[in-house]
Amino acid sequence: MTETILEMRGITKTFPGVKALSNVNFAVGRGEIHAICGENGAGKSTLMKVLSGVYPHGTYDGEIYYAGDIVEFKNLRDSEARGIVIIHQELALSPYLSIAENIFLNNERKGPGGLIDWNQTNFQAAALLKRVGLRENATTKVNQLGVGKQQLVEIAKALSKEVKLLILDEPTAALNDEDSDHLLELILSLREEGITSIIISHKLNEIKKVADTVTVIRDGKTIETIAKTDVTEDRIIKDMVGRDLEHRYPDHEPQIGDELLRVENWTAYHPQDPSRVVVDDVSITVRAGEIVGIAGLMGAGRTEFAMSLFGHSYGTRISGKVFMRGTEIRTRTVSEAIANGLAYATEDRKTYGLNLIDDIKRNISVASLKKLEKAGLVDDNEEFAVANQYRKSMNIKAPTVLAKTGKLSGGNQQKVVLSKWIYSDPEVLILDEPTRGIDVGAKYEIYTIINKLAAAGKGVIVISSELPELLGISDRVYALSEGRITGEVPISDATPEHVLKLMTMEKPR
Repeated sequence: MTETILEMRGITKTFPGVKALSNVNFAVGRGEIHAICGENGAGKSTLMKVLSGVYPHGTYDGEIYYAGDIVEFKNLRDSEARGIVIIHQELALSPYLSIAENIFLNNERKGPGGLIDWNQTNFQAAALLKRVGLRENATTKVNQLGVGKQQLVEIAKALSKEVKLLILDEPTAALNDEDSDHLLELILSLREEGITSIIISHKLNEIKKVADTVTVIRDGKTIETIAKTDVTEDRIIKDMVGRDLEHRYPDHEPQIGDELLRVENWTAYHPQDPSRVVVDDVSITVRAGEIVGIAGLMGAGRTEFAMSLFGHSYGTRISGKVFMRGTEIRTRTVSEAIANGLAYATEDRKTYGLNLIDDIKRNISVASLKKLEKAGLVDDNEEFAVANQYRKSMNIKAPTVLAKTGKLSGGNQQKVVLSKWIYSDPEVLILDEPTRGIDVGAKYEIYTIINKLAAAGKGVIVISSELPELLGISDRVYALSEGRITGEVPISDATPEHVLKLMTMEKPR
């Protein structure tokens, strides 16, 4: 029987208006990889913040036992002193400092006279980088690294603190497949060194790959802990959502009407390198009530196409024609694109999609303030009523529309972005990675919203890196490769193999 390194008993955490955790019990064996699954807003990150001291002792009810002792952490420093290190979903690195400076930030390597010993700092950092399999010079600035490498720097930083229990919150959410595999292999190798890991993830295939045990949390309560041998995707989904997801995609009977949007010969060049074509002579059509998927590998130019179309938000030397219901329209600015019936929900909701320090109400109304105007001023009561209506209809989990958007979980933030654009009443809505970083339950809700939009006669373009998702919700799929449309496939003929073949077609050189 494995010795227990961590046990949390009866953990209850309340925020104003919402009970985030309710009598959670959770145990982790020494030297194992323990996965925590659950929907967005289920309380996974809150539980880990209670454990690491982000929410100090006294702000929650219950007891935490670590390495046989009752612990009462007041802050992060207390938990790190005991070898518990948390790596948050949003990476906490300083972009303008070197890798070595980041690794030993607040944990500096000092020499005689209390000054920083830079030789020692860089030497130890290089040894840690070797341990995590990162082939970079320790003096390289962090802003020169991709997200995958930054994640490895975070783990090296944890190892410098002599970590015994490593907590990773959605470590692969922003990574491509190659970086994800490298990271998972690293977590497995740390287990060989005797380091215990807790990994919070939505990606069920990753959990199956690395986890020894899986605990599922739903609505702030622990549902069950499953041993590796009993882990199946269906079981985890059923525990997470509280229902079987036989059909991961809601039924959709398309009612396809006349042509809404037609884009002809759309071309855009790179903003920094005007000789490089990023979007190459793209022509597409979208009909009323139709969901059109755009499939492509990373770097194929899908987001670039959508952004250049929506108010020329990306690129230079943009050319091509756009027609709405047969009439040519201009989309030179974002305001012009919105006025002509286009909307674009960005893939980067935290940077471009939302104002995180503002409330839900203002985030929903911000693209359509003209609709709420009375005598040149925004009607505050009307704005509140509209936002509240969306909070209910979209099932946004927040006590009130005056809650700060940055405090919501990823899935709920995504619903706020969708509410904002639906309220602008577009003819055609472009959704860029609408379910990125979102759990299976919230995904189902968002697919239902997409179906409703199509049923109301809107045209919907969905850009997604998940091929099963595109094939599950679209009526027609375009494949994009190296900025060109390489094929158009009706959903009845779309197989993963066929679409993937089109996605990997190269330009004749």
